[in-house]
Amino acid sequence: MAWKCLLELDAQMRKTDGGENALREAIGRGADLRILSGFFHDEHVDTNSTDHELVEESMDMRVTYLIDNRWCAGLQSLRQPVELPDRFGLRPSLSLFMYNENGLQAIARPYLDGPPQLGVPDAHPPDLYPDMPKYIEFDSFDKGTNAPSSNFIYYFERLRYFVCDDWKQGLHHSSSGEVISGSADELLDALRRGCEFKVGVKDLCSDLCRPGQTPLEHWVFVNAGACYFYTKKKWMVTGTLPLPRVRPAIPLTYESKAWDYGWLISRSDGHVAELIYDPYTLQPRRETRQLELRWFYR
Repeated sequence: MAWKCLLELDAQMRKTDGGENALREAIGRGADLRILSGFFHDEHVDTNSTDHELVEESMDMRVTYLIDNRWCAGLQSLRQPVELPDRFGLRPSLSLFMYNENGLQAIARPYLDGPPQLGVPDAHPPDLYPDMPKYIEFDSFDKGTNAPSSNFIYYFERLRYFVCDDWKQGLHHSSSGEVISGSADELLDALRRGCEFKVGVKDLCSDLCRPGQTPLEHWVFVNAGACYFYTKKKWMVTGTLPLPRVRPAIPLTYESKAWDYGWLISRSDGHVAELIYDPYTLQPRRETRQLELRWFYR
C-alpha cells in the first residue's frame, strides 16, 4: 500500500502543495484517506502545561464523501476521545471528527456512558477559547443533549492529505441492479482471492435534507466487513463498517438533526438495508432502499 500526499495546507489553512481536484478525483476512485496534522502539546492538549513539544498526528478517515463532484471530506467513524499522552477521555463517546478539503473541521459526539441526555436540539452561540487562540469555533449545536456538535478550525501547524489509491472498481450498477460497468463475477473472483472490499453508495444521505431542499448529489465510501456471494443469484452482499451519515452540503458540516450513525447491508442488485441509530436517543431504526452502488476491491 503506497500513500501519496495530494494536498497540503499551512498554519493559516492556505494551500502550499498539491491540489483539491486531484484529491477529489482520488476520493471518487475509492481511495483511502489519512490526514497528518501537527500541534504543540501546551497549545492543544493541556494549556496549563509547560511542555511546548510538537506532536504530529496521523488520522485515519475511514469514511469519505464526494459531494457534487466538486468537494470532498473525510470522517473518523470509530474514535474514542483521548487525553494525551496516556489515557482515554473522561466520558466515553464516539469522536466523529470531520475534515473538509479546505481545512474546516467539525466534531459530533454521541455519548455512550449511560441513559441518553434528553435535552432539546438547538443552535447555540459558539464557545470562546481564550487559552487556545488557534481554536476558532464557528457554531455549536445541541448542548444538553446526548449528541452535541460544532464546526470549527484549529490552525494546526500543517495539514497533509494522504491517499492510498490502489482500489480497483469491480462493479458499478444502478439502483435497480442494472450493470453500468464491471461484473459480479469479477467480485466473486476477488472474494476467492482474499481481497478486501469497499462500497461507494450514491445519495445515501438525501433523506437528511430539510423539507423542500434539493439534495446535492453525493457519494459516500465505506469499507466492507463480512462479505458474501450467492453463487446462483450472482449477488454480492456485504455488511459495512459503521459510518456517520451527514446532510450533504458544501462545506460538509454538523447541524441539529442533520446527521446520524449506523451500518449498511449492501447487495449488488441495489438493495441497501440500514440500521441507523438516532444519536440523541440511541434508539435504532431499520430502513431499506434501492441505491446506486460502486464496488471496489484490492
